[in-house]
Amino acid sequence: MASKTAALIETPGGYADWLAELKLRIHTAQQRAALAVNRELVLLYWQIGQDILERQATQGWGAKVIERLAHDLRVDFPDMKGFSRANLMYMRAFAEAWPDAAIVQQAVGQLPWGHNLVLITRLKDSALRLAYAHRAVQHGWSRNMLNIHIETRLLEREGQALTNFEAQLPAPQSDLAHDTLKDPYLFDFLGVGKEADERAIESALVQHITQFLIELGAGFAFVGRQVLIGVGGDDFYMDLLFYHLKLRCYVVVELKAGALKPEHTGQLGFYLSAVDSQVKAEQDNPTIGLLLCKSKNRVVAEYALRDSNKPIGVAEYQLIESLPAELQTSLPSIEQIERELAGSDAIASSAKS
Repeated sequence: MASKTAALIETPGGYADWLAELKLRIHTAQQRAALAVNRELVLLYWQIGQDILERQATQGWGAKVIERLAHDLRVDFPDMKGFSRANLMYMRAFAEAWPDAAIVQQAVGQLPWGHNLVLITRLKDSALRLAYAHRAVQHGWSRNMLNIHIETRLLEREGQALTNFEAQLPAPQSDLAHDTLKDPYLFDFLGVGKEADERAIESALVQHITQFLIELGAGFAFVGRQVLIGVGGDDFYMDLLFYHLKLRCYVVVELKAGALKPEHTGQLGFYLSAVDSQVKAEQDNPTIGLLLCKSKNRVVAEYALRDSNKPIGVAEYQLIESLPAELQTSLPSIEQIERELAGSDAIASSAKS
């Protein structure tokens, strides 16, 4: 009753703004406290794992000792989870994967234990493992998202597209743009069959444009499809137009159903000139292009890019990894991809990668 009465008390000027600020400070303090608790827990697990490693090396401890340790810790700390024999073995593997305590106190310590288990069980290369840890912290990936990005080899594909950015863009724009593009791009999420009805396709379009933005990477915002550009009284249509928030430039994407041909870069270069002239604002950086082809000859791509005076990248796309022939026939063609990606006219921003 008292709380209802208190809610009716008239508040002085500026009270609402002060309350909003106070709530923000409380939430921030809660987040910092949660991070601090997580960091201490991860460090504790590393120390336990390090102790196990040392005693196994110097005293010849076997698996039975770990089983006894799990029993004793659970008896003394019945309210704490995480002291099973399996988790103690993970602590040992965690310490073995990260012998340097400084790394644990930095990037790795900012990730929940579940994320760390994904890293040590899925990645053997320590440098690559650390790179995924840094990216997970930077973008706030969930454990499931981390798993997906490792499965699709996100970091290994980044910066692999053939480009002429070094010659056509100033530094550091050229380096950032090059690192933004991948090769190959994975379109295996486009699983709409030929028999899908309009409602099913309509529902899939929203899902697919979101997944396509995720595959493109952080920073991409969808502007439109089949974007009309008028030049000299003639109409031309670009497949897909994006804006990249970090690069501060437009990105024209052209899809090709077959192998890369030299004339493809000429066509894309024409579109880039038109966008720079008609769409780009004064504060925007030069528009860049991305040619997505079913396949490419690397030498042909290098020759085609060498004489182009526009910043262009060339990469392949993959619909599937390897499926039986009877299943491949039900997967969409590149034309279906274009139609599906064309399904959303609303500007959609890229989700966190």
